Amino acid sequence: MNKPNEEREFVAAPAPNDDVIAAKPPRARVSDVVDEDEIAAPVKRERDYLDGFLHQKPAEGPVGGAGSDLQTAVVDALKEIFDPEIPVNIYDLGLIYGVEVDDECDATITMTLTTPHCPVAETMPGEVELRASSVPGIRDAEVDLVWDPPWSPEKMTDEARLELGML
Repeated sequence: MNKPNEEREFVAAPAPNDDVIAAKPPRARVSDVVDEDEIAAPVKRERDYLDGFLHQKPAEGPVGGAGSDLQTAVVDALKEIFDPEIPVNIYDLGLIYGVEVDDECDATITMTLTTPHCPVAETMPGEVELRASSVPGIRDAEVDLVWDPPWSPEKMTDEARLELGML
């Protein structure tokens, strides 16, 4: 048992009625971290990080339109989508009737399906829109699904016909 005059080695927390005088911790100073010799005059900031951006000229010529780089990029992206039943991409299969890219970088794809009852009728237009809108530079893509003129094997490219053994 502790005697009243005996000093304790540690105290978990002072009792509410004990007067505790604690010294304030020392304040942190910049000189504690950095030597005063290392502090130099402030460095003058230059705006060189904006030079390239500010002096950049807009692209010359139309951004969209027939034969533009964006239209070619959209067509290349569409050539990566394959019909699940036929091992030919939808562009060579003749399902894409038109790809237009306007000056606002909006793509409009006119397409059809082999039949209105095609098993991918619900998903294929969405995949085409997603793939076209993911092309760098395209702001928005829209797919127009049409049934007139109806698709026929004559709309396939020679490469697709060769792949399917129709030549």
